Amino acid sequence: MGTLATAAPARDFSREQCVAGLRAALNILDKWQASSEQACRILRISRSTYTRARQQDPAWSVALDADQLQRISMVLNIHAALRLIFDNPENVYGFPAMENHNAFFNGRTPLDIMAQGDMISLYETFRRIDALRGAQW
Repeated sequence: MGTLATAAPARDFSREQCVAGLRAALNILDKWQASSEQACRILRISRSTYTRARQQDPAWSVALDADQLQRISMVLNIHAALRLIFDNPENVYGFPAMENHNAFFNGRTPLDIMAQGDMISLYETFRRIDALRGAQW
């Protein structure tokens, strides 16, 4: 019998790797014009973790769980897809904050959908954005 592939357990990542991933995701979210509340809901982190990560203290570290690491991965993958789809930084960084009238978004922004806080909304937003690139990989 085969086994299903699962996300790597959080314990496989050092605290320093967690910090690096978290800071990368927060930098992207900042460029997407996400509010601190949206960023916290998207990544499922506390306000204090958000604040500490943004302070750039080299001595600070954090342990993240598998769900939080998956959320960071989704943000990084959405960013990668946007970079493939768009040539100009205004769209790469602006698209998540733009109203979208396609069926899934129904006039909401991708950030609004992602900030609902559940993994399904984050994943479905990624799927829709990733589909825009077609065969560009």
